[in-house]
Amino acid sequence: AAATAVRFDGEFAKPVSFDRAALAKLPRTTVEASDHGKPGTWEGVAFDELLKQAGAPLGDSLRGGKLASYLVVGATDGYRAVFSLAEFDAAFGATRATRAILADTRDGKPLDAHEGPFRLIVPDEKRPGRWVRQVDRVELRSAAR
Repeated sequence: AAATAVRFDGEFAKPVSFDRAALAKLPRTTVEASDHGKPGTWEGVAFDELLKQAGAPLGDSLRGGKLASYLVVGATDGYRAVFSLAEFDAAFGATRATRAILADTRDGKPLDAHEGPFRLIVPDEKRPGRWVRQVDRVELRSAAR
């Protein structure tokens, strides 16, 4: 079944869910990227903005043990992809911090059931293996002992 919202939970300071209505109220971002050779224009919300709203330790807060933080992006079909939290922090010079989006449209239309309703688009990656379709959850975890 398709997700009706994306839940940001785990070790976030302010766990939150975003549905279509919540995403529509946030600043929108558009990126152009190729998905397995097929170009597209994706629109959604900057992923780092969503991380900030959920209370992720970014910027000056991302230091020490917090550098062992990672994100597990999950889909309704069980697919998972892992990212270091620092990969989305502009303070570390991460370009994906300013380019990755949680998309809800492609080429001006809502994402179809195969892709959506929400998809993580990471346009600076050469292979879209971590462009998670049907995103339903983003978990913040720590590898620190």
